[in-house]
Amino acid sequence: MSTTASRGIRAGRASVVRQVRRLSLAGVLVGLLGTSVVSVASPAAAAEVPLSQGRNAVASSAERGDLSGAAAVDGKTSTRWSSKFSDPQWLSVDLGKSTAIKKIVINWENAYAKAFQIQTAAGGNGPWETVYSTTAGKGGVQTVNVSANGRFVRLYTTKRSGQYGVSLWEFQVFGTGSGTSNPPATPKPSTTPTTPATPKPSGTPTTPTTPKPSATPTTPTPAGGWVPVNQAEWKKTLDAYNKVAPEAVPAGIVRVPEFQTNCEVANEAKDDPVVLPGLVGASHMHTFFGPKVNANTTVDDLFASPTNCDAPGDHSAYWAPTLLRNGKTVPMKNFRVYYGSRLKDPSTVKPFPPGLVMVQGDAKRQVATPKGASGQFWCAGSAETGRSADGNWPVCAPGGNLIYQLTFQDCWDGKNIDSPDHKSHMGPAKDGACTGAYPVAVPNLSFMLGYDSLGGSGLSLSSGLPSSIHGDFMNAWKPENLGALVKVCINAKAKCGTTPGWKKN
Repeated sequence: MSTTASRGIRAGRASVVRQVRRLSLAGVLVGLLGTSVVSVASPAAAAEVPLSQGRNAVASSAERGDLSGAAAVDGKTSTRWSSKFSDPQWLSVDLGKSTAIKKIVINWENAYAKAFQIQTAAGGNGPWETVYSTTAGKGGVQTVNVSANGRFVRLYTTKRSGQYGVSLWEFQVFGTGSGTSNPPATPKPSTTPTTPATPKPSGTPTTPTTPKPSATPTTPTPAGGWVPVNQAEWKKTLDAYNKVAPEAVPAGIVRVPEFQTNCEVANEAKDDPVVLPGLVGASHMHTFFGPKVNANTTVDDLFASPTNCDAPGDHSAYWAPTLLRNGKTVPMKNFRVYYGSRLKDPSTVKPFPPGLVMVQGDAKRQVATPKGASGQFWCAGSAETGRSADGNWPVCAPGGNLIYQLTFQDCWDGKNIDSPDHKSHMGPAKDGACTGAYPVAVPNLSFMLGYDSLGGSGLSLSSGLPSSIHGDFMNAWKPENLGALVKVCINAKAKCGTTPGWKKN
């Protein structure tokens, strides 16, 4: 517990004792360090109740199970949220409805954030509008006055004050609808037994229209990063797929369930609309393939944008960390995405649902990859003749080039097109089939990243060591095109190129 919090508790204990003695209330000092105390404050001492108190809160990570995001909105300065030891981190709270927001109070623990932003949004998955930003945070109890509107409020931290995560006792949002209450200001779930999952601010007991997460159990709360599939659009995709007639596979065709799309570099930017949506320049450098992409790009934007991918109907966006040599971008030689299947029965594969996004790899993984290690870069078209000075990069003989193959998961949960880590809605096959938590078989993506380089020393990824290689995918295929490729190529176990007609490949 921080020194500030300890002093606050001692001061609170002394204050209550004086009040009890003054009013001759015998035997009512109960649990000064956590349990409720009989309130004897006058109406003049009434405290404003945060809109955020008792609401649904979700965090990017938690150091332990008892240090979850919910502890930052429970009204108690003896509980806290503490993240894992990395940047960035975030805490999002659902106010229940869109409202005017006037003030944010952050009660930091010792491990505070030096750089952070306050953001608001109408939906839990953004887009997020930054209403306050600082790179000079000093911790303690910090009050931020804002003038904003939104249902969701997010604290987004980008630089920690030390080696630990970010930690705070309370994250309080005040605005239109904030009420007042005699101390203690924390409304207890027991005072609202009919809705224990979502206690309301005690100052607004007559507002029954505030939506609660429990009122819509079939729709995951976007605040946690779970984005449910649009069932109507998913049905349209399946209808387009089901209308495609299977085609007889000609003799001589390689019996591999696969088709491909070839793309060129569209742009490079320190943006990531999946992991850091709306935060321009907040990421490490990425190389984008297909349509041009920035931090605010959505799937709708992709459909409305030109693309340099050669498979008809593919407006999807693909990206990976930029490869650098001594700080300068290494040019791409080629980029190809294979859509295939690793399942025993590829006829079970269905097209991706509309708007699906996913990430493969881990940008935070920083481990050595010497020769023989799994997941390393390799030489295409020539032999490996040596290693870089640090041992992590191969040296390719003339005539070849550096390459990496990044393979995604091929089973989907059938419910969500995104998840908090952008991975948990996807999973691996079991015994060659998609079952259990991931029952829907979808195309298995494989990025082939070819670089105009012979490898060697001086190389690094914008995310760090070679082990930090990762890739992002935003599905923006036209359903009729994707459906035909899946049916005629993957389901029939026939190797195609960019179209389902073999004569064109």
